[in-house]
Amino acid sequence: MIVDLPDTTTSQVSKALVKIREEGGVVALGRVLTLVIATTPGVEEEAIEAANDASREHPMRVIVVSTEPGTETSAVAPRLDAEIRVGGDAGASEVIVLRACGDAARDEESLIMALLLPDAPVVTWWPGAAPEVPGRSPLGRIAHRRITDASAQPDPQEALRALAGNYTPGDADFAWTRLTLWRAQLAAVLDQPPYEPVTRVRVSGAVDSPSTTLLAAWLRLQLNAPTEYELAGPEAGYHGIHGVSLEREGGSIELIRDVPGIATLRQPGQPRHDLALPRRNLRDCLADELRRLDPDELYGEVITRGLELLDARGQGGTE
Repeated sequence: MIVDLPDTTTSQVSKALVKIREEGGVVALGRVLTLVIATTPGVEEEAIEAANDASREHPMRVIVVSTEPGTETSAVAPRLDAEIRVGGDAGASEVIVLRACGDAARDEESLIMALLLPDAPVVTWWPGAAPEVPGRSPLGRIAHRRITDASAQPDPQEALRALAGNYTPGDADFAWTRLTLWRAQLAAVLDQPPYEPVTRVRVSGAVDSPSTTLLAAWLRLQLNAPTEYELAGPEAGYHGIHGVSLEREGGSIELIRDVPGIATLRQPGQPRHDLALPRRNLRDCLADELRRLDPDELYGEVITRGLELLDARGQGGTE
């Protein structure tokens, strides 16, 4: 069910939610958190669909704040249009879409405060353009977790460095979340004999893949070995992370993804293995991040200390 509230106020939206709950008895019951999605008009649906899918694992209230950059000036007439989605149109959540312009879009924090679930954690997600310092932004200040996506920025590598310089505990980025399968596979390989130290690390990936850089930073931090990373342009013909090579005295371990979704593992003295290693979609990344509402300390170490070590003279990579 979708309820449209054109030219409205947050007070009227709140009253409409109460009315829907009284009539249907299913809204705002059993919700464990509030997810705030900050986006722009015309691109909300993909994020809402991912949130609806993730809500089956994490029942929540979803508040979508959709504002067009530049329309928060006084020259634009203030207006707030809202939409409430429940039932089959909202998965296991309830979705409130707020489309604001003019003065109504100027103070995003005040815009949503009356709609937050009481005594429930708040997570803010920017699926597209994110503020320079998420932790100090109006929607970031009220959140326990703040999720960005460096790969969605015009310059993903520069965005990653900006996140590192402005990191606040509670920050998270999908560039890190997409590494879960790679990290698990590499950890499993290194947990097998022979337990030889890694003497050199090589990581390769696409230039628009901040996950490649974070993977190199994580390996540099964890293995304390010289680490090189190569970021290739579109002419290389691959997207995201391409591969990892770990050199040891007894030979190199290679995990290379030449085919989308399939990686080949080569180890000294063992047969070649083909492993499923797909790029994680928005739903999987979002559901993964919502499983923990405390700061991800390892991500904080990697994006600050790990990147510093990676870029240090004599230890870093080539671009």
